[in-house]
Amino acid sequence: MEISTICRYCGGVIRLVPAETVYDEHTERRGKKGEMIYQCQNCGARVGCHKGTNRPLGKVANEILRCKRVQAHRSFDRLWKRRGMERRNAYRWLAKEMDLSMSAAHIGGFEMDQCQRVIDLCRNEKEAHHERWPEKTDLLHVST
Repeated sequence: MEISTICRYCGGVIRLVPAETVYDEHTERRGKKGEMIYQCQNCGARVGCHKGTNRPLGKVANEILRCKRVQAHRSFDRLWKRRGMERRNAYRWLAKEMDLSMSAAHIGGFEMDQCQRVIDLCRNEKEAHHERWPEKTDLLHVST
């Protein structure tokens, strides 16, 4: 995936920076020590890199889109892991459902609408198989 040098949000310059620039003293705890991030020097939109490389994980995103991608990934990962699928086969399923090529079926490159579609597809699959997956809020209601 190619990285732009100009931010699509604000027109600022995108530079490759050490993860420490973004995560400060939390870098090690997040497992990002020694890693690199592409970041807009103006608005802070960013995307991480594949571990140990300068190859971007997707497209530069603002905070809202990054949060939506995290939601989409959680839904998708929960689906394929609960089904005992191999990751590659899960992405094959996702590509087919979204009418994308395998090379385009990466959540890190998705926009808001595509992320929501992943969430909806996973929810529909879950409901079609009458599965109950614990939600974060379920953890707050522990009976004693």
